Amino acid sequence: MHIAMSYIHGVGRTQGTLFPVTLEELIPADHVCRVIDGFVQKLDMEKLGFQRAEAAETGRPPYDPRDLLRLYLYGYLHQIRSSRRLEEECKRNIEVMWLLGRLAPDHKSIAEFRRLHRDAVTNAGAELIRFARSVGLIRGEWVAIDGSKFRAVSSSDSVHERKQLERYLERMEQVDAEEEVEIDPSAVEAALEKLKQHPEPEARFMRTAQGKIPSYNVQIAADSEHALIVAQTVSTEATDNRSLLPMAKAAKEALGEPECLQVAADAGYSNGEQLQQCEAVGVVPHVPANRAPNNQGEGLFDRSRFVYDQETDTFRCPAGKILKHQGLQRDRKRVIYKASRKDCQQCPLKPQCTETRRRTVYRFLHDEALQRSQQQATAEAMRLRRSTVEYPFALLKYRIFGHPRFLLRGLRGAQTEISLATMAYNLKRMINVVGGTRLIAQLASV
Repeated sequence: MHIAMSYIHGVGRTQGTLFPVTLEELIPADHVCRVIDGFVQKLDMEKLGFQRAEAAETGRPPYDPRDLLRLYLYGYLHQIRSSRRLEEECKRNIEVMWLLGRLAPDHKSIAEFRRLHRDAVTNAGAELIRFARSVGLIRGEWVAIDGSKFRAVSSSDSVHERKQLERYLERMEQVDAEEEVEIDPSAVEAALEKLKQHPEPEARFMRTAQGKIPSYNVQIAADSEHALIVAQTVSTEATDNRSLLPMAKAAKEALGEPECLQVAADAGYSNGEQLQQCEAVGVVPHVPANRAPNNQGEGLFDRSRFVYDQETDTFRCPAGKILKHQGLQRDRKRVIYKASRKDCQQCPLKPQCTETRRRTVYRFLHDEALQRSQQQATAEAMRLRRSTVEYPFALLKYRIFGHPRFLLRGLRGAQTEISLATMAYNLKRMINVVGGTRLIAQLASV
């Protein structure tokens, strides 16, 4: 026996309604679009550096930079970063229609806005941090710093080509002084021109989970209160050991120059010179020292068994003998100390100390700063670092970018993308912490 089934049916496409629905009625009171609108509306666009912030007196009027900033913030919050995709969203997405008042700019206008406004977008992000501080979402006492690799637009072949051009020009400079070598000026000029016009002039090969690929190093500093990102930058440095000081200073500035700021980072940031400079500007670093505990071999006396005397600039070994200053390794930023061959040959502890003719000990420049930072890098500080800074990177990479790869070429383009992504992340995080309705009210009142 066949039983007829009934289904829930929608309204007919040609059927009219008595009371037409407005866009305003379709957007809930606590919706993220209202948060974006409230934030952008309070910005002084001209002061922040946005071009065409004032309408032109003659000619075709431009798009308001507020509308294009709203569009990009919405896009990055929803993994829509392409200008062509954003153009389509303007035509079909009701939320974007509400946000832009049904404007539908073409993809060229959308892309041009992002290309022109690297500094202005960064300034807008700083305004969001100032607002977060004013409503108590940022404490400004502890900050965690970390870096992660994001893939560049360029292919490995294009980066190899650029490196070959650079090496060629370096060789030409080296042989330029040699009278017997003839250089073709036109070849050099052609190489220089090709290098200038290279599509990805700054990306470098960096080690990532996918192997060694053209990438940029993204650095962020997050406040420990609610993991809001207070400072960010994009670097061509393959490692992190020269990024601690600039990131700590950027975070301190963003937080209103607190008298003392606690900064936690992993051992990749260990750099004695920068640790000492951090202390000089009111930053207390909590960074594990990144150095080998034993430079002689497994089972031999550790460097910690040797006592340093600052007045005489010498070390005393476990047998009571003196190791004297023997030189400086500038590239490794460390001082060499060696025992006398006679003392080591006659020492009963030599089998436990060294397998060479005499024992060598190294002292890093700024060693005292390294030791202080090592002592301050407690298990609690390292747990705070992980819980503060790893969460923002996870969201940036996989919830905002979708995958850690830039769309724009060059360091300027990458910086613009990170600035937009960071603003989107901070807005999303603030909504999660206080709720959309309360955040909208705070934006309107501050």
